[in-house]
Amino acid sequence: MAERVEDLNLPNAVVTRIIKECLPDGINVSKEARTAIARATSIYILFITSAANNVATQASRKTISANDVFKALEETEFSSFVNPIQEALEEFKKAQLDKKQKAAGKKNEDADKSGDDKHSEDTLEVDEEEQEEDDEQE
Repeated sequence: MAERVEDLNLPNAVVTRIIKECLPDGINVSKEARTAIARATSIYILFITSAANNVATQASRKTISANDVFKALEETEFSSFVNPIQEALEEFKKAQLDKKQKAAGKKNEDADKSGDDKHSEDTLEVDEEEQEEDDEQE
């Protein structure tokens, strides 16, 4: 667990990037406001994590699942967050699957290319061996 309260804060660069993405261009946010948002976010994460842990513990599990988090959101009266978070999670899973499939496709292409070359070499070697056997038999 964290030794200091500051260890629980999110990185300022990440918080700043998220804030900028959420606000229209030309809106400035003071350093004090960014710090307040970062601390509030950290506290919120701890709060929901604790509630999700309670849900998992009640189900005699030690691992918190996404469903535990969704139930915790409902129990802590943040049920309006459930649908947007579920949608974001599905998008994330889809992006990860697409990324994995692209990597597997590329890996298969590379294997096919090297496999074709290897197969050609094997065929050539077999042909040479057969030729030698034929020569010996004659």
